Formats: sequence, structure tokens, C-alpha cells
Amino acid sequence: MSLMSERHMIRNGVVPGMHQLAEPVSNKNLPPLMNGEVNGDEPEDPEDGTIDIVPRNIVCNFKVGCHLDLKMIALKGCNVQYRSATNVVLMKLRRPMCTAHIWSSGRVTCTGSKTEPDAKRAARKVARFLQKLKFPVKLRHYRIVNILATCSFPFGVKLEHVVGLDRKNSSYEPELHPGLTYKVSDLSAVLKIFSTGSVTITAPSLRNVQMAVEHVYPLCSQCRKVKESSGRKEELEIEEEDWNLDSNPAAAF
Repeated sequence: MSLMSERHMIRNGVVPGMHQLAEPVSNKNLPPLMNGEVNGDEPEDPEDGTIDIVPRNIVCNFKVGCHLDLKMIALKGCNVQYRSATNVVLMKLRRPMCTAHIWSSGRVTCTGSKTEPDAKRAARKVARFLQKLKFPVKLRHYRIVNILATCSFPFGVKLEHVVGLDRKNSSYEPELHPGLTYKVSDLSAVLKIFSTGSVTITAPSLRNVQMAVEHVYPLCSQCRKVKESSGRKEELEIEEEDWNLDSNPAAAF
């Protein structure tokens, strides 16, 4: 190879004796990366996800099988409060965090637990506490009487349409309360449904809570709110401004 040809190759960016590298791929030629498309997965629909039901309060009752001296419990116990007006002793527990209502007849109610095992653990702690005060306590007739749980649907709900589809089980008074009350008599469950999709459920067991949500979900899905596009929202805002100007011409100046 002559000297003139080597100089010509160097000017063009080619070094003699070196392998040429492949041209880098431009980012402009790559398709945009969508959520959920990594490793060939399809993008997930946010409205197709599972609904999380969160227990907020579990109420349980049990009996100790003996008469209780509330004044002695208030004097010798810890974290207790005696209320003479209602003749009941309130006992606070930390682990699990709950409140026990103790009556002289031997009936005890525990509120504030988040799970069923915590509710039973709280009942056993209260019974053990009363045993240490020399009461012949035996934990009997334990049962969960009420569960308060919440969940959220991935869409808004038109409450007026829900009432129109099922007037027998639903009650909606927007002047008194923003939520719709829906009753499922077979499950002894009551649901409070809000237009945002938030739902509050009250039922005697977690199974009934889940079945109540499964019962009302198809009905609310038929009455879901349709999300308006940004262009449609702008058109509505322009129409509203024009209507305001027509009704009040002085506002334009």
C-alpha cells in the first residue's frame, strides 16, 4: 500500500490494520418501553388487579364463668379504669393492642384487634390476668361477633345507578350521608359504598366480609364511572366559561 493511499484512509477515519467497529444503534430506532413489557410481558391493566380487604377492627366476646369484683380489679390491676356510671372496667393491652370491657357478670368484650389470632390472644391474656387476681376463671363461649374491614375498588361508582338496579337492598340519602348503604341479609353484612370506590364492610366473620365484597362487586362494576379524556374535559371547561359569560356579561370586563 502506498503512502498516499494510507494518508487518504486516515483522513476518512480508517486506520490501516484495525477492524472496523459496528455502528452504534441509535435510541431513536428503539420502541418505547411500556410498563409490564419487560421480558415479553404484556402491560398490566390497573383495573384488573386483586382487591385487598384490610380488617380494621375485630370484636370478640367470651365469658369467664364466675362473678367478678370490679372494684378489686380496679385497685389491684394495671392499665385498668373503672367506670361507675356504666359499672364496667376498661383494660388496655399493648400486645396485641386492644381494649377489653369487663362486666361483673363475667362477660368480657375485646375490641381493636386487627386479626383473628390477635383477638384470641387478647382474650387469653385477659383471662390469665383475672386468674392472677385469684378469680376461678375459665374461658368459655369465645366467639367473634363483628368485623370491620375496608377495601377500595379500582374505579368510581355512580351511586344513583346502584340504587336504581337494586332498590330492595340499597339505601342512599346524599343529604344525610355521602355513602350508599347496601345490606346482604344472607351474610348479615352491611356495606358502605362511596362514589370514590371506597367500601366499608361490617360482617360477623372474615369469610362473610369476602363473600359480601364478591357479591357487590359485579353490581358496582356495572355502575362504574367512565374516565373522561383530557380533550373532553377542556371542551366542558370552555362550554362552562361561555355559559358563565352569557349569564353574566359584566364578568368579561
